[in-house]
Amino acid sequence: MKDITIFSEKRISLKKKNIRKIIEVLIKELSLKVNFLEFNFVTSETIILINKEHLEHNFSTDIITFDYSSEKNILDGEIFISLPDAEENSKKYKVSVDNELSRLIIHGILHLIGYDDITPAKRKKMKLVEDEFVKKLEKYSKNLIVRK
Repeated sequence: MKDITIFSEKRISLKKKNIRKIIEVLIKELSLKVNFLEFNFVTSETIILINKEHLEHNFSTDIITFDYSSEKNILDGEIFISLPDAEENSKKYKVSVDNELSRLIIHGILHLIGYDDITPAKRKKMKLVEDEFVKKLEKYSKNLIVRK
């Protein structure tokens, strides 16, 4: 899909083909169309700058999603994922980094189609859908990071 861009900062090496497959399966499973979708895998320093500039928060976070679409079945947005935060989360939740990255990709797309995690009830609902897709996409969620 030409309308999907995957970018990673210099210090981050990813298997973009595997990431693209996760995104494509999600789009198909959720019956979505793509106007423009950009995934950016960044450092903590970069995500802190984005968080400060756009959300006025002075801390690192695992994911920031910008939704530019007025229709929930048409994806038009940017997703920034902090690899260092994903690595920390993987240790905290005792899962592989690949599993955590897959979950964050899913999480970002769910935000773009209207899922919210602000309240405990909404967070629980979103987590159930995430869990379902993490299991479904497990075969594509291996070796997302190029290990040197």
